Amino acid sequence: MVFSSKLIEKAVDAFASLPGIGRKTALRLVLHLLKQDKTATEQFTSALSAMREGIHACQICHNLSDTDTCHVCSDPRRDRSLVCIVENVRDLMAIEDTNQYRGLYHVLGGIISPIEGIGPGDLNMETLMQRVQQGEIKEVIMAISPTIEGETTIYYLSKKLQVSGIRCSTIARGVSFGGDLEYADELTLGRSIVTRIPYSGGGSGIEK
Repeated sequence: MVFSSKLIEKAVDAFASLPGIGRKTALRLVLHLLKQDKTATEQFTSALSAMREGIHACQICHNLSDTDTCHVCSDPRRDRSLVCIVENVRDLMAIEDTNQYRGLYHVLGGIISPIEGIGPGDLNMETLMQRVQQGEIKEVIMAISPTIEGETTIYYLSKKLQVSGIRCSTIARGVSFGGDLEYADELTLGRSIVTRIPYSGGGSGIEK
């Protein structure tokens, strides 16, 4: 890709460094910004700069926040006896988008991965144990991806939490709605059997 301007090339390189954006897409974004009013471009760059300087890690759960305590932890309507453990902020956002969960969170900042040299000490586990020791938490939900590393992390945490007497649970994992059994992997299909629930018969659309 040949550029007529070094400034455009540098801008394209900057956008292309973002995940999921190739150089062609980056070029389209750069050209779009060039077509905008200068004020709009300044607002765009100012917003990015303000985000980078103003974002904090919540001092309680490690969520991203504009203040020292995120909106979830500071919400008095949340169930403070229930904490959902997630790998990263993206997972937290995904769960929040369901509007089905009203407890608190704890962001680990990753999962245990010996191959990558990530151990328990590299994650936000100590702050989790400190929260547990305060005695308000009654149940912990492990909302961590079902990979080998994820299962290792869940096992490690469950052993750590076992001595506290806190109830540990994991999110149910099974075949996705609309999926064919023959295309389901063994781990997913096996878990769907083990974590089966009583069939109510509702919503089948079949008349008796």
